Amino acid sequence: MRRLVIVSNRVAVPSRKAGASAGGLAVALNDVLRARGGLWFGWSGRIGAEQDDAVLVERGNVTYAVCDLSHEDYEEYYNGFANRTLWPLLHYRLDLTEFARRDLAGYRRVNAYFADLLLRHVRPDDVLWLHDYHLIPLAEALRARGLHNRIGYFQHIPWPSPDLFLALPNHAEIARALCACDLVGFQTERDAHNFGRYLVEEFGASACEGRRMSVAGRELRIGVYPVGIDRLGYARTAARAGRSAFIREVRESLSDRTMLIGVDRLDYSKGLTQRLDAFERVLAVAPEWRGRLTFLQITPKSRSDIPEYAAMQRALGETAGRINGLYGEANWTPIRYVNRSYTRGELAGLYRLAKVGVVTPLRDGMNLVAKEYVAAQDPEDPGVLVLSRFAGAAAVLDGALLVNPYDIDGTASAIRQALAMSGDERRWRWNAMWSRLAETDIGGWAGRFLGDLDGLNGVPAPSDDSVVPGLA
Repeated sequence: MRRLVIVSNRVAVPSRKAGASAGGLAVALNDVLRARGGLWFGWSGRIGAEQDDAVLVERGNVTYAVCDLSHEDYEEYYNGFANRTLWPLLHYRLDLTEFARRDLAGYRRVNAYFADLLLRHVRPDDVLWLHDYHLIPLAEALRARGLHNRIGYFQHIPWPSPDLFLALPNHAEIARALCACDLVGFQTERDAHNFGRYLVEEFGASACEGRRMSVAGRELRIGVYPVGIDRLGYARTAARAGRSAFIREVRESLSDRTMLIGVDRLDYSKGLTQRLDAFERVLAVAPEWRGRLTFLQITPKSRSDIPEYAAMQRALGETAGRINGLYGEANWTPIRYVNRSYTRGELAGLYRLAKVGVVTPLRDGMNLVAKEYVAAQDPEDPGVLVLSRFAGAAAVLDGALLVNPYDIDGTASAIRQALAMSGDERRWRWNAMWSRLAETDIGGWAGRFLGDLDGLNGVPAPSDDSVVPGLA
């Protein structure tokens, strides 16, 4: 089996401290690396001087190769083009999308820097797997330096419709860079279809057999690979956590009130203020629930050096404070708003305790919180998931109450429906979602993608559903 090289913006170097809280995706990628042997390359997370070579850390048969970024690189590549141009655009937020040619130049420069360092460590028969929007130009930069290895790319966040993507200056340059890959994977059929339509309409791409397309003289395959979780492992973690002292203290603090939960990184794509507005609407139109509900919103800070995120943190805190001031009592606070992180086990226990999970992003690639909430539930007395129809998980979790997060009244109505739902309905909805989680279990996700990548160039692809509608 050929060695695997994974490239991501940040590298998860295993340590005792990180091991307990590492996410399912990092665990899955580490597992496949250990099985095949390989290299994980990316940014160390440190700001320093650019390097002549990556720093290598050996862990068994896996090598972690990390490099620093200069302050200028960090501002232009990461804070600039990646997170103030691509991130909002790919999440359908043209109103927040900023474009500066200096940032685009920094984005290109850092990907070229990564390519130069990575080439020192790539063997002729390695398979490369690139991850997410930070690294869209990397395959093209590697090809320009003479690399002929098999290259796959996976987009973890959404890909917008062609009309929206066309609003990006230099959109053709960005999209064309992905055509240097052999396989480009997406979370949902919609995202894959959007990318395929763009290639047809702008580049005159044509469909070949099966899932392949011919673009500018190269053959490219587009596939759909929804990311999942370790449902059995997460369920065991939640059951254990439900008996912990931490969860017992939280349960006692509720004083028999029903808990709702939202867990999101601080980001404007998550629909956080709209969610709290919907909860306020529940309190306004259903006064019988006042004093009986506690909404726990866990929102760790992120990208706090970007002004839009700092402003959003202030706005969210003000919204929670206003609702608590309007409806709270001396012995009851409607919203518990927390700006800190919890361990994987603590979160699993909190999910299990909550009778309603509210996952309402305005747009999301997949949203694993929704899947974790389902996996954490007690099968005999499960909670209800209220889920945005604009999250990729909506295509899988068909037992959820789907909502339009922009519709405050509709979301409030779904929350009330969840609160009043019978035990029988909660159980059949949960069972339907639990079964669907098995179809995208994280243990098989990497294997599905890499199996298709290994199967290119004349070997028939597996007969799965990873097909772009209208382009087959």
